[in-house]
Amino acid sequence: MRINRTKTAALFVDLQERLIPAVYDGGAIVNRNVTLLQGLKILSIPAVFLRQYPKGLGDIVPELRAAAGDYMPHDKLAYSAMKDEAIAAEFERLRADGIENIIVTGVESHVCVLQSCIDLAEAGFRPVLVVDCVGSRNPFDKEIALRRAEQENVLLTTAEAILFELCVVAGTDEFKAISKLVK
Repeated sequence: MRINRTKTAALFVDLQERLIPAVYDGGAIVNRNVTLLQGLKILSIPAVFLRQYPKGLGDIVPELRAAAGDYMPHDKLAYSAMKDEAIAAEFERLRADGIENIIVTGVESHVCVLQSCIDLAEAGFRPVLVVDCVGSRNPFDKEIALRRAEQENVLLTTAEAILFELCVVAGTDEFKAISKLVK
């Protein structure tokens, strides 16, 4: 099934200042998330940003904050986004606007990202996990999280693949802008 951009939003999970340095290949993951976010903004895809226990783990990394522009992150203590009432209410508002697909990215793959995907699916959304934009401290944890996600019927993709799928056709101004981002 195709991911239709008018029915899609994004979820950026816990890409935080004190967590990213501990994540395997964290710098590259941040860079790919910035590229993904810039492309989603070109396509006018709404995004939700989460912070796990910001007092201990800090704010969203500066690169992503800069790419996001005006953003209001949701703070949480629960691992899954859907286990927090305010965040779940945000997704219900998105559903009321016709959103069915949630592009999911962030850290850690095997904890907050995976649990959010499972609970989004249970709530009736279609989670689309961007595998090159997620990470864990241990690469093996990420590998197992991706396997589990597939078992839970979460769709797997890459940043470039989802951006071009949302574009649908080449030759548009959006396509040209996104092509420059991914090169």
